[in-house]
Amino acid sequence: MTSEYKEYMARAIQLATNNVDKGGGPFGAVVVKNGEIIAESANSVTNDNDPTAHAEINAIRKACEQLSTYDLTGCAIFSSCEPCPMCLGAIYWARLDELNFACNKDDAASSGFDDAFIYEELKFNYKQRKLKTDQFMRTDALQSFQRWDEFEEKETY
Repeated sequence: MTSEYKEYMARAIQLATNNVDKGGGPFGAVVVKNGEIIAESANSVTNDNDPTAHAEINAIRKACEQLSTYDLTGCAIFSSCEPCPMCLGAIYWARLDELNFACNKDDAASSGFDDAFIYEELKFNYKQRKLKTDQFMRTDALQSFQRWDEFEEKETY
């Protein structure tokens, strides 16, 4: 591992540790492009009353704002902990080239941050999941996809 990588990860870990003293969760993340940290954040779920305000999501949002794009190709993310399913999905959607993390999901689970049930639920058909889920009005909703398919000025992502 390069000294730069260790520096980026140390920053993510520092953000996580400092965040606990501020009443936030023990998670931090930095986004790096061309050897420079362009965005960093800690978890702010409890401080912002936002269940999506995980460190990785916050850092991705800041990086996108900083670069004026939704496509983070060419960037890497360093997280103090293995991303949860939501954050991992966001990392893929943002097209980051690289994911690096320190603690793993088992370390998080031992401190009460267990997302194993989400991984288990994703294996099932939506009708078999614990979260009551119904699908209806599909035919009506297909209009928006048809409109998208016909829209000549769309920006695909």
